[in-house]
Parts: sequence; structure tokens; C-alpha cells
Amino acid sequence: MDFHCAEVRQKALTLLRDGVRNADVARQLNVPAGTIGKWLHVDRTKRGECPGRQVPKCPRCDDQPLDEVAYAYLLGLYLGDGYIVQWSGHRSPSLVITCDDSWPGLMDECERAMCAVFPSNSVCRARKVGCHDVKLSSNHLRCLFPQHGPGKKHERQITLEPWQQRIVGTNPWAFIRGLVHSDGCRLTNWTTRVIAGDKKRYEYPRYFFTNLSADIRQLYTDTLDAVGVDWRQANSRNISVARRASVALMDTHVGPKY
Repeated sequence: MDFHCAEVRQKALTLLRDGVRNADVARQLNVPAGTIGKWLHVDRTKRGECPGRQVPKCPRCDDQPLDEVAYAYLLGLYLGDGYIVQWSGHRSPSLVITCDDSWPGLMDECERAMCAVFPSNSVCRARKVGCHDVKLSSNHLRCLFPQHGPGKKHERQITLEPWQQRIVGTNPWAFIRGLVHSDGCRLTNWTTRVIAGDKKRYEYPRYFFTNLSADIRQLYTDTLDAVGVDWRQANSRNISVARRASVALMDTHVGPKY
């Protein structure tokens, strides 16, 4: 039962019919997202737009087309800041990618990638302190992300299936970009040099990738090798790209977070 007046409900339906997302309508009108979804469903049913529940097809199970560029990027995000969870009372598991509020453009790109890989599923954002969880539910998540398993990713073996390796090999920069957007950054380091007797400050950009999983770091460095990027192991869990030509290559295909 909801206690919102007819005017608020009608305003919500007008926005929804214009293509505004449920979550955006809920925030704009300060109405729970579940109520907005219920209003939309009832409205569509009255207008005969709900002929029956369509079961989304799976690129792996049903031989459906897959946006491989979007998938390579989403795979990188998943290996960095993503996880799959089956919440109590939910029929389907959910893919969750946690995105820092400092990078709204990255959050938008994550959502676009999810929509491209799962075009029949709804994507939503759940607000948390300093970040949002971008998520969707599907019974086929484990088909597309077989790396899912019990425990933390860095505590178990992470390897790509042959079909995943083919996609990453075909779209290496999308995969690298997803990894950097999740667990990497572009920053400016500095040092001092003595030039003609004067100590001068020298600044240079570099890319860092940080992950506790040796397997995920290996996937990252193997892909860097494939595209000709020089890297080095900065410490036990950090990969650094600092050579000028390699940074320029990363700038062209990855760039800083935004």
C-alpha cells in the first residue's frame, strides 16, 4: 500500500512514459524505487504492454550475440571491484560493481557496459557512503563470469576460460581499461635532479594497478605485453607503467578516471 497522492503518481507515470529511468524518477519525486516500479507495472498492464514475462537469453547457453568490447571492459571491472551475490529471497543472483562517487563518468560507463552485455535486464544503482553499487540480476551471471566462487577473489585461483581469453585477445584495450578503471589510477610522480648545479623538481605521469590477486595481476601484465606496454612490478601488489612511450599509449586507450 502506498500513501502518495494521485498528482505525484501521475507525474511519475508521465516521466516513466517519457523514458526516464525508475531510479531517477524515484530520486526526483522522493518516492521509493519499489513503489515507482509497481506504478509502472500496473500502468503498462492497463495499457496492454505486458504480454507475459520474457526470459532473457544467454550468449553462452542460447548462442545469442554478445557485445564483446563491452564484455571485455565489464570483465575487467568485475575482476577489480565486482562480485556476484545471491541475496536471501531473490530468485536470481546479482552482479554488483562498486563505483566511487568521485568518478561519475566511470559509473555511467559501467552501466552502459552492463546494458550492452545484458540488454534484456534492468540495471540500477544503490547509493552507499561515498559510492554507488551498479547492479543487475540474471540467472546467467555464472555463465558469463565463471570466475565466481566462494571466498575472496585473491584467495582462489582466477583463470580465464578459452572463450574469454579469445575475447580479451581481440579486445585487449577494453579489458585493460576495465581493470584500470576498477583497481588502477593515473597519477603524477615527482623527483629532483641537479641540472647545472641547481636542484630542480621533475614531474612525470605513471599508471598504477593494485590488486591482491597474483592471478589478476598476471592477466593485466600479460595483456599489457600483448599491446606493447612496458611495465614493472613496483611491489608485491602494484604494477607500474612509467616509461614515456608506454604512458602515452595508455593515455590514448585508457586515460585518467573521470
